[in-house]
Amino acid sequence: MKPATQQAWAWFKRIAPWALAALVLTLVARQARTVEWPEVWRALQTLSLVQVLTAAGLALLSYALVASFDLVGRRLTAHTLSAPRTLGIAGICYAFNLNFGALVGGFGLRLRLYMRGGLSAPTVAQVITHSMVTNWLGYLWVAGAVLLIAPPRLPESWALSALWLRAIGGLMVALALGYLALCTWSRQRELGWRGHTLALPGARLAGLQALLGGASWMLIGAIVWSLFGGRVDYPTVLGALLLAAVAGVLTHVPAGLGVLEAVFVATLAHALPATEVLATVLAYRAAYYLLPLALALPAYAWSEAGAAPRVASNKAQPRPTNGI
Repeated sequence: MKPATQQAWAWFKRIAPWALAALVLTLVARQARTVEWPEVWRALQTLSLVQVLTAAGLALLSYALVASFDLVGRRLTAHTLSAPRTLGIAGICYAFNLNFGALVGGFGLRLRLYMRGGLSAPTVAQVITHSMVTNWLGYLWVAGAVLLIAPPRLPESWALSALWLRAIGGLMVALALGYLALCTWSRQRELGWRGHTLALPGARLAGLQALLGGASWMLIGAIVWSLFGGRVDYPTVLGALLLAAVAGVLTHVPAGLGVLEAVFVATLAHALPATEVLATVLAYRAAYYLLPLALALPAYAWSEAGAAPRVASNKAQPRPTNGI
């Protein structure tokens, strides 16, 4: 690649994410100005108790499934923390991750809780990486299948035809299959990058990663779909959720505040009034973001309270003098 081309590509990689973020945030601002918020509140009040309880139950089930991603890292790193403790740490951190951002929950808090359990920083990094691979492997094949089979209807201003969406979907499925092929037939069982290595799972474990990751995204879609009460078909809801997830990641907004709502309103404008869509998404936030956080906060506080006596006890232990 010529120097001029390299410079242009480097410039594009720096500018493109910010341009996309600006586009999405502009969409958020426009939607917020046009919303009739009293109508949204009235639409929220029409949700039945059965819908709310179903969404809450599916949300807790989804968290248990996402927490199991860390068991893949436990298997591949052979760390000594028990499976229940691993699940507990992962569940707490995922709630913090969704609400406060990946830097807090996905990395900082996970590092703190795992290292308190005796794991080294490189081991924790591998657990986190395997969890991320499981999540995005599932995203690739689920989102790819949705784009191939039932591409969402996008606003005309987005300038992406159904043909383009299907092409993107095919590429995503191909990437997911490529990972599975690599895990199945590669003779090299470790991947290296800048001095860091990552164990490559075998075919069965890679297949389990794909199954867990895909089931997680489909279950999250089922939460939103249950709150719509059958007014929108499941593939359409799932497609909107998958688009919103990527938009939230690219804009780096904690909990995707505003981004999630804007994408849902834009993609479901043909099916429901914006007020009803917003009411449903707000109910989804309560079930999937706030309810688990309400459980994770006291669990984390209990973990910190239990760690304090152990730290004090360790400090009180006399240091060996080696006979001096």
